[in-house]
Amino acid sequence: MTDTQISDEEFWNTRYAESGRIWSGKPNAALVREVADLAPGRALDLGCGEGGDAIWLARQGWRVTAVDVSRVALDRAAGHAAEEGVADRIDWQRHTLGETFPEGTFDLVSSHFLHTLGELPREEVLRTAAGAVAPGGVLLVVGHSGPPPWEPDAHPDVHLPVAREVLADLRLAEGEWEVLVCEEHERLQTAPDGQQMVRTDNTVKVRRLAG
Repeated sequence: MTDTQISDEEFWNTRYAESGRIWSGKPNAALVREVADLAPGRALDLGCGEGGDAIWLARQGWRVTAVDVSRVALDRAAGHAAEEGVADRIDWQRHTLGETFPEGTFDLVSSHFLHTLGELPREEVLRTAAGAVAPGGVLLVVGHSGPPPWEPDAHPDVHLPVAREVLADLRLAEGEWEVLVCEEHERLQTAPDGQQMVRTDNTVKVRRLAG
């Protein structure tokens, strides 16, 4: 999440440049849980960071367009993909979502923890993401349901919606979508002091009806 005095691009470039790896390199558990049974096709990964999700999708046979605001993250992710032997299956693209968006339609559009303190119009971006889902394809949105338990008053000006709010904000056309999952789930997360704490996240998974 960013300081509103600098752009998201500046913040994330600085954050990623602070160390050789920020995230674990593993795919998000919700992605594996919700996508493992889908037939591979074209996938769009929004906010791909260091590429853990995109690389996992490529390993499963997907052709992936992976998007992030940070060129530092994208370059690092591309290096990881080359090490894993899937570089030819992933197209890394830099976008400031809300201003630019990847072209085309996709069998899977995945957004995990697309939150920021900056000017990102998250609801608008996710509606655009829904528009990029091909007939029969799936939109998967995973996010935080409220602030972390170790800092409950963190960033009071940032709204972290629950699953039903995420679904409502998508404004999906009636009769054109099937809601597959709309729920909260808990996971262990390591607090800054090293303590393991339970954080509540949410998953919204919808399929665009074919024809």
